[in-house]
Amino acid sequence: MLAAVLHAARSISADQVPDPELIDPTDAIVQVTAACVCGSDLWPYRGVREASGRIGHEFVGVVQEVGAEVRTVKAGDFVIAPFVWSDGTCANCQAGIQTSCLHGGGWGADDRNGHLVDGGQGEFVRVPQADGTLVWAPVSADSPLVPALLSLSDVMGTGHHAALAAGVTRGSTAVVVGDGAVGLSAVLAASRLGAERIIALSSHADRAEMATRFGATDIVGVRGDEAVAAVRELTDGLGAAHVLECVGTTQSWDTAFGATRPGGTIGYVGVPAGLTESFPIRKAFGGNIAVRGGVAPVRAYIPELLADVLDGTLDPSPVFTLELPLTEIAQAYRAMDERTAIKVLVRP
Repeated sequence: MLAAVLHAARSISADQVPDPELIDPTDAIVQVTAACVCGSDLWPYRGVREASGRIGHEFVGVVQEVGAEVRTVKAGDFVIAPFVWSDGTCANCQAGIQTSCLHGGGWGADDRNGHLVDGGQGEFVRVPQADGTLVWAPVSADSPLVPALLSLSDVMGTGHHAALAAGVTRGSTAVVVGDGAVGLSAVLAASRLGAERIIALSSHADRAEMATRFGATDIVGVRGDEAVAAVRELTDGLGAAHVLECVGTTQSWDTAFGATRPGGTIGYVGVPAGLTESFPIRKAFGGNIAVRGGVAPVRAYIPELLADVLDGTLDPSPVFTLELPLTEIAQAYRAMDERTAIKVLVRP
């Protein structure tokens, strides 16, 4: 089968690799019908984080085969795979933190028995712990809802996590730092939770337009100290009570702290990369600013968000602004790297 393989910084291709086979009775084999490139995939692609090999952690597809102990999905089912696999039964999974599953792991890495788990950017994937990982959706592989459902595997659930962590509720004022697919999903998530005012930070016209489409009421088109000053001007000099940090750099964190009012909360989901300073504990302490968040347990959120996608009240699919075949995976990464696409959907 074909699968994306990262060879070195900025060197990726669709290569022939072995077809996956069932190894454990809790496995399933899924034929991938849609995958995508994530902003976090760009860190190893750019060489910021050293890595090579199979890549990709967001996919949906059709179950081809299941192990003897799999009970919740069967051959022919259309399924959503969250960006990590988990058993759904350990203490952390039961607490809704499937990203810390005691028996789980990541796509494109070895499982606990040393067997490779396929990356999501490929034609087929062996899914360990299929019952705890996969979520069945009552659609076919050619449904027009597929892009929206694919977003639930990561970016929409991650944006939702940022909004929840920041404490966004009905009537809130929220600031979203970041205009990538996660930041835009965070705008949509804040709107879904009933925020009355959503200030989105974006200096790109196309992304600002999408943020407005997703529910942003104000756009701040500058960065750094200018962005902080603009947010404060929009909030009576105070800053916002709910700030969603969706980037993970030193500058984005500085902006998030500057935009948060005393007693406010930062909900963070940006993967830390390129940070040049330690956590500003004195800013948090002095302003009584709470910081909550981290890697999003999207498996916990998929059922709730799926229901809204199916009934038409939630549509994150516009974050996919380019679609390419798997054979053009290098172009998909270049488009993301050069920011000519917000998020690229990949069809095997």
